[in-house]
Amino acid sequence: MPNFSFDGGLTVAYDVSDCSKSIAWYQEVFGFKLQYHLEEMGWCELESHIPRVNVGLSQVESVKVGGPTLTWGVKDIEAARKELEGTGVKFDGETRVIPDMVTLAVFFDPDGNSLMLYQSLGSN
Repeated sequence: MPNFSFDGGLTVAYDVSDCSKSIAWYQEVFGFKLQYHLEEMGWCELESHIPRVNVGLSQVESVKVGGPTLTWGVKDIEAARKELEGTGVKFDGETRVIPDMVTLAVFFDPDGNSLMLYQSLGSN
């Protein structure tokens, strides 16, 4: 157990090739709200629909895809997937099902960073 206390906030970050383009994508696809954009630093943060969970975007010259995959819980994964595909979002294959546990669908942002949707199938 650490000797410090967490405050309940979480910011996860992705490298992107163009902050402005990625801001527009995250706003259009997810409806995230831009908190701020420091153009001179190539950094911005967007507010997700989960209180105090933000997505940070860091503009870099060469995006290296990899690292954590933001995995968003949804109530109806098929409806969410259909809506995202309608905006041009590219998915990695079919939706996967782990029986009695979870349904998963992996997709990508414009720079190829992976994101995932999940829908719990078991009782919570």
